[in-house]
This record gives sequence, structure tokens and C-alpha cells, in this order.
Amino acid sequence: MSIQHLLTPYNKNINLKNRVVVAPMTRGRADNEGNVPTDELHGLYYEQRASAGLIITEGSQVSKDAIGYINTAGIHTDEQVEGWKKVTKRVHDKGGKIFIQLWHVGRMSHPDFHNGALPLSASAINPNDKSFTPEGFKVTVTPREMTVEDIKTTVKDFQKAAINSVKAGFDGVEIHSSNGYLFQQFFNGTANHRTDEYGGTIENKARIFFEVLDAVKEVIPEEKIGARFNPSLNGPFGTTMDEETIPTFEYIIKKLNDYNLAYIHLSEPFTDVSAIPYAVTEIAKHFRPLYNGTLMINSAFDQEKGNKVIEEGYADLVAYGKPYIANPDLVERFERNLELAEGDNDTFYTGGAKGYTDYPNASK
Repeated sequence: MSIQHLLTPYNKNINLKNRVVVAPMTRGRADNEGNVPTDELHGLYYEQRASAGLIITEGSQVSKDAIGYINTAGIHTDEQVEGWKKVTKRVHDKGGKIFIQLWHVGRMSHPDFHNGALPLSASAINPNDKSFTPEGFKVTVTPREMTVEDIKTTVKDFQKAAINSVKAGFDGVEIHSSNGYLFQQFFNGTANHRTDEYGGTIENKARIFFEVLDAVKEVIPEEKIGARFNPSLNGPFGTTMDEETIPTFEYIIKKLNDYNLAYIHLSEPFTDVSAIPYAVTEIAKHFRPLYNGTLMINSAFDQEKGNKVIEEGYADLVAYGKPYIANPDLVERFERNLELAEGDNDTFYTGGAKGYTDYPNASK
């Protein structure tokens, strides 16, 4: 492989030493009463991966209402901010760059996380999926439809989380608008049956996202904000596509040309959507012509495919998820064209150092 485009610097709004990105991955390691990230686990984990051009953290809940998975580190308390400060320092000391992913799971949560109260969503529609609770996986419930006041509170929660992210030393934030969580519940017609200004038309369904984005950019420069989307998500996280799904994302991504974001982060389909006539099977190819800024792509890329998608001009950056679990030195392995180690699925979410910080670098 003569030229590895993945290993070249990138400088457009966001200045990166290479184009290899650590994708955000829920790992469930904040196993403490305050869901605080710790230096010995989170700090070491992200430091080990600091040779990436950019690290995007696991989803970090912006409020108690936003929680939906056990042992995930939040960004809404002073203790959590202090915990994240230790993480960002370790990454920066190694010459790395790190964004935090701001997260609200919406209806994918469970009453067990909210003292028996129902989780929030665009409409009172059960995703008929499972939530990962302290007592194991439980079937989801019908959520409570958010009032306009709930929505305004959520917008403020994201803004406060962005302020906290600056305090914690992050280089930027990624708004998690993907994977069937709160924002995608508003985007999706099968999850959003509202008749007010947050439902019905494509513009209305996208309104909450742009209200959050506008609130966040009041406290962080636009070029320090990213946003993640999964346009052809169908099946996982209780999400079902309809005829307006792709037009909704086309509207959102075209409108984002009016902003000066660090990047947009898109996922290729998680499942086979080739039989769905209104789905898009090749996300990067479809959305690249619609967006003038930095485009990051992820989902099932290897070294060869990552280099190819950049060379062909369909993406600028490539985010790697599972390969980064077992290969903290993924960039160095790409440089030397080494075989990748396999991760242990059984320890992805189990807590502690095993399967988290104990994967070795390749031998020199």
C-alpha cells in the first residue's frame, strides 16, 4: 500500500495528525455512584489510543433524564467534570485530541433509571426493544411524550453539558443524533406522531436538533462541534425507516452547510437495507455531494476500505469502533500493515480493566 490516505494529516476546521478516529463506544466502565469517569480506567483507556487523529468518547449523558445504560459516564455534575479533566489531560499529554459525545437516549431508557418514572421521547410509542438496566436487559416501555417545556429543558441540558465539556478540557463535542436515540426519535415518522411544531413536517421533526445545535454554538465555537447521524438505520434500537426518513436527513445535512462545524459523522447501514426501496445502501456516496464540510464515515471499515473511501473522495475521516477495542495502537498497526487483534465480546460491557485497558500494543 504505497499511499495510506488514513495516515495523512487533515486540516479543515479541525486539525488532525491523521484521519483515523476512535469511534464513540459505550463500554460501561463508570461503575460508581455518580457515574464519574476515573483516571485509572477511562484515563488510561483513552491515553492508550491517543495516537488517533481524534478520539470521540463514549456517549455521555447530559442529564439524569438522558441515562439509559448502566455505568455510563455523564457530563452533568461537577464530579463528572472533574473526572473527565483527568482523562483529557492524559490524552493531551500524549499529543492527542478528544471530543466528548453528548447523549440523550430518550425512549431507549427504562423506568429503572428514573425512580419509576417513564423515559421521555417525541411521542408515546414503545420501541419494543430492550434496555440495558442494572438488573440486566429489560423490555422497553411506552415512554412519556415530551412537552414543549421538556424540550426546552433538554435544549438547556445540552447547552450546560457543552459548557461542562469546555471546563473538562475537551477539544470539542459531538451531538449524538443517531442510532435511534432521542434526536432520531424526533426525526423518524414511526416514532414521532406529534402535531405541534416538533412533528408532522420534515422541518418540524428536525427542529429540536437545530435548537440544540444553536444553543451549543452559543457556548462553543461551531468548528468545535460535530454531529452524528445514521440515516439508513432500520431495525436496531426500535427504529423503522419510512418514505420520509432519507429526505429528512437530506434536509438536515444540507442545512448544516449553513454552519461551520468540525464535521458530520455518518454511519453506513447497520443491517441489510437493500430490500427497502426508500433506503440508501451507500451512505457516504449518497451524502458526500450534499455536504460541503468535513465528512466522517464509520461502520465495518477496515484498513483497505478506509483508505479507499478517502481516496475516492467520499469521506475525509474514518471512525473505527471494534478495531479500537483490541488495538489501542491501531494507527501504528496501519503504518506497519500488521494484523489486527480480535476483541473479546464477553468483556465489552462488563466493567473493570479486563477487556478494556489490558489489550497490548503490537510487538516492535
